[in-house]
Amino acid sequence: MKKLIVANWKMNPSTEKEAKELFDTVKAAFAKASASQRKGIEVVICPPFVYLSLLKGITLGAQNVFYKEQGSFTGEVSPLMLKDLKVKYVIVGHSESRKNLNETDEIINKKVKEVLAVELKPILCVGENEGESKSEVLEKQITQDLKNVSEKDLKNVVIAYEPIWAIGTGNNCSIEETIISVLMIKKIIAKLYSEKIVENMKILYGGSVNSQNSAEYIKNREVDGLLVGGASLNAEEFVKIIKLT
Repeated sequence: MKKLIVANWKMNPSTEKEAKELFDTVKAAFAKASASQRKGIEVVICPPFVYLSLLKGITLGAQNVFYKEQGSFTGEVSPLMLKDLKVKYVIVGHSESRKNLNETDEIINKKVKEVLAVELKPILCVGENEGESKSEVLEKQITQDLKNVSEKDLKNVVIAYEPIWAIGTGNNCSIEETIISVLMIKKIIAKLYSEKIVENMKILYGGSVNSQNSAEYIKNREVDGLLVGGASLNAEEFVKIIKLT
């Protein structure tokens, strides 16, 4: 199974010129990687919506989406629009969207299903905040966010474990704690679906990932990839993460 390295640029960079430069630098570096290395990983860039049509040559992802294909929804972007722009992955339920945009599990569930309906792949973000019960939060989020998602569709869902307290703080989750969380996620999904489906699902880690700590996650067989935030805005740093994979 290929490792998945996802760059979430968030609301960065500020200009089209900077976006193209960052993207092209990463694309050129990835092209120079060995054939075996390129074969073993998939790199995904998730820029702001306004840059999606400008970037080509690496798999694209979107940072969010609306749960309708079209209509009178001012300011929203539909999954069909993303598909037309050759987007393959869509981040859904990121903790910043849950907090800043008041996205509930019900809304996230609608988004997951709509993304799957147009044959795109949702990257469903789940994770607890400091002081919360990990098991309770993960079970609630996964159960509600995947409600009425069929086992057939589930094979196209990627789960990203992102403990909220680790995002943008510089305090990454230890590999030991991450493995506990990943196994917990697998157990919840196995209970909802089956043991077999879990074997073919990708589960990523996200939260203060950088080139100094990425290898310990990516080399562990329980972690199928990374969701990289701030470090993905530095081309040299992100390329290091790719090369360490």
